[in-house]
Amino acid sequence: MHSEQATLSRPQGPQPQPAVDPPAVLRELLARADVQIGGSRPWDMRVNDGRAFRRILTQWSLGAGESYMDGDWDCERLDMMFERLLRAELDRTAPGMARVKLLAESLRQRLFNLQTVERAHQVGERHYDAGNDVFEAMLDSRMIYSCAYWEQARDLEQAQEHKLEMICRKLELRPGETLLDIGCGWGGLARFAAERHGVRVTGVTISKEQLALAQQRCAGLPVTLLLQDYRSLEGRFDKIVSVGMFEHVGLKNYGVYFDTARRLLAPEGLFLLHTIGVDRSAPHTDPWIERYIFPNGKLPSPRELAGALEGRFIVEDWHNFGTDYDRTLMAWAERFEAAWPRLAPQYDEGFRRMFRYYLLSCAGFFRSRQGQLWQLVLTRPDRRGVYRSVRPGPAAT
Repeated sequence: MHSEQATLSRPQGPQPQPAVDPPAVLRELLARADVQIGGSRPWDMRVNDGRAFRRILTQWSLGAGESYMDGDWDCERLDMMFERLLRAELDRTAPGMARVKLLAESLRQRLFNLQTVERAHQVGERHYDAGNDVFEAMLDSRMIYSCAYWEQARDLEQAQEHKLEMICRKLELRPGETLLDIGCGWGGLARFAAERHGVRVTGVTISKEQLALAQQRCAGLPVTLLLQDYRSLEGRFDKIVSVGMFEHVGLKNYGVYFDTARRLLAPEGLFLLHTIGVDRSAPHTDPWIERYIFPNGKLPSPRELAGALEGRFIVEDWHNFGTDYDRTLMAWAERFEAAWPRLAPQYDEGFRRMFRYYLLSCAGFFRSRQGQLWQLVLTRPDRRGVYRSVRPGPAAT
């Protein structure tokens, strides 16, 4: 089902309070995106408490997200609202103090390295360690927490399997080879590659919760999983893969990341990088996402990524299927809402609203085309072999 027709449960937030006239500047800004305050369309904003206006005008993205979490406002289809807001590029016209704070965040990210070794474990502790029960309910059976490939898939399970097989084919995996998985998550790709393609896998993660479950899921297979930062890895591997981890590396560390990968990759090896990207360079991460979902994150632009690769790797293939992330996120959102009755005893309503806001705002981000999803196949400059790009054919499993 396409995401525009996906059915999600209607938000059950506080009942609307007596109408409060919104500030003219906010009403006019939202009108640029065809979003109304108090409108009746699925993407319109329903205000439950007038304090939402002050929070949005003074803190912009952060204020909007926090006031939604607190129940100050609702929207029947957050994904549709965010698609409109992002297509209108309202973040570039933020008013007053919101603009000052955006500029301050931009300066902070430019001056400081927010992804140092000491900070590396923060995202694992604050997001991936939130609770395996949430992710088990939301994701497919392999717990693949990255964009699926939907071209020929009927459902999330099949779309993720197709993505894993596509990665293995792009890497030209052969039995007995060694594969390094940088950011191995819950071990889904490591297990798939070991079972289906007969390779020996070393995986690293910075999440204790992920590691524990991944070790259970990969038991009995030639898979070694480590709680370790990628910068301290040693050895030599035939192939390297990194799926959904580069977003946490940080612009100031791109050189170290690719230098490390080149050091670890065999001269004739292949390196597949799977990462979210943005259509143009952005000086800062969305403040709400930074605080509540992915601390210290940074999405690369084509220019930033190409600049870091120059002189380090040859780009053999650059595959963009960012529109598939919209559909993936909508599938996760549906599964999360369906599972909420059994999750509710462990999590409060604020957590539910936070996760809903995260999933659906990100769906709108990819639907707006500001968000991209790239798979790059990279080789060392001294590689002599010829690489042929791979796309799934009619016989995809």
